[in-house]
Amino acid sequence: MKLRLKTALLFSITLLINATPGMAQDKLVNDLVSQYESYKEPSLNKRRIKHEDLQPLIDRYKNQEGITVTKVGESIEGRSLSLLSLGSGNTDVFLWSQMHGDEPTATQAIFDILNYFSSGQKNSVQKLLLKKLRFHFLPMLNPDGAEVFTRRNTLGIDINRDALDLASPEGRTLKSVRDSLEADFGFNLHDQSKYYNAERTDKPATLSYLAPAYNYEKDINEVRGNAMKVIVLMNELVQGFAPGQVGRYNDDFEPRAFGDNIQKWGTSTILIESGGFLNDAEKQEIRKLNYVSILAALYSIATKSYEKIDLAAYEKIPQNDRKLFDLKIEDVQYELLGNTYTLDIGVHYLEVDNASHSEYFTKAQIMDLGDLSTYYGYETMRAKGYKIIPGKIYTPKKGEQPTKEKAYSLLKKGYVYWLGPLAMGDNGFNFPMQVVSNKFVLPDFRLYVGLNPSFLLSKDGVISHAVVNGYLIDLQKESSAFRNAIFLR
Repeated sequence: MKLRLKTALLFSITLLINATPGMAQDKLVNDLVSQYESYKEPSLNKRRIKHEDLQPLIDRYKNQEGITVTKVGESIEGRSLSLLSLGSGNTDVFLWSQMHGDEPTATQAIFDILNYFSSGQKNSVQKLLLKKLRFHFLPMLNPDGAEVFTRRNTLGIDINRDALDLASPEGRTLKSVRDSLEADFGFNLHDQSKYYNAERTDKPATLSYLAPAYNYEKDINEVRGNAMKVIVLMNELVQGFAPGQVGRYNDDFEPRAFGDNIQKWGTSTILIESGGFLNDAEKQEIRKLNYVSILAALYSIATKSYEKIDLAAYEKIPQNDRKLFDLKIEDVQYELLGNTYTLDIGVHYLEVDNASHSEYFTKAQIMDLGDLSTYYGYETMRAKGYKIIPGKIYTPKKGEQPTKEKAYSLLKKGYVYWLGPLAMGDNGFNFPMQVVSNKFVLPDFRLYVGLNPSFLLSKDGVISHAVVNGYLIDLQKESSAFRNAIFLR
């Protein structure tokens, strides 16, 4: 199910606007929702963004009136760290993203926001924001990590645990920029695992927020309280798009973390974590949500409307939990050593990058077995009465082509494996059978944590479903969210 941003957000934004005196409803809704595609940066449409992808965009802004581009540092491998500043107001807002190299969702949204502000004809909302605020964007703090799509920098450290030691040039840059700006508000932009859910619900934590604590006691002063109020406003907005899909990050004080320390140093700091959303592997819907919610938050800062928000509402946002699987199969029958057992299976789709870290394929793993009644799935099959059937290897005839239609026919007959060879691309095989070499020996079937799940499901003696590389295929409807199979030697 894909929610429509325009219609879903319209109601929420209207409530927000009506609660904010002087806000131009037609302009805000038009700019933030209906015209989003005109501001979306088209060159950034995948999560594996590299430093070189951003440079043409940053260079474009170097020649634009009203935007200042400053090189503020370099990564360990010598990649430039750039700060883009615009606006003439007395309130400084500092937004930084991709402190972790594999967390790029908000980086894309930053360039959407820059496009919004740099559009030719300014509307009243844009003019107000640029008059009241001065924005500073550091879109990619860890370009070396982004190059290989990994969390840590080349030194091997987590930059977000370098606020005290400042061992990394990236950490020193972040500290230097924060100190030079002494920004009133800061947005610390991250991605989190798609397996987080809003506590005690089956809803993914599509966005999670936190006003970090600045001491072990978790005291709330004016600086932290202002961040909490802005978060309440953002939560109310997101509820109109993804009801129940907002979480609140744990606020235990981490003395080494930048967010906690920037809060401590006097900048009202708002952590945004982009999580998961159904059928949004590249997080483009979540990118929109970052764009809209950040701009709405900036408007509340510019108009000071956040000051009227009740702090108590912050604590009502559900906390993050981590109890989601990509696929959950409930109450399925499994034969082992002559006995039949009933259990649940929880599956994750793990991403495996190609050599250049530009594309990936998924390799599924069983993450847990047994009673998973307190866990949830993006996709859940209630398999009471279904039995697991191990798959067979099919040897194709000379010249026989591996089509999707052929695969469905073979799966119904009990075959799960296709004896190769086939050419595997960066995205794996889009053919819904596992591909095996002529050296592959089918092992005795047994479920265990870490297994790549590929098997069949039957009911009343009829094979009705297949699980191929962890993807559930309804063989009666011949439908699934299948992405790729893998090669087994």
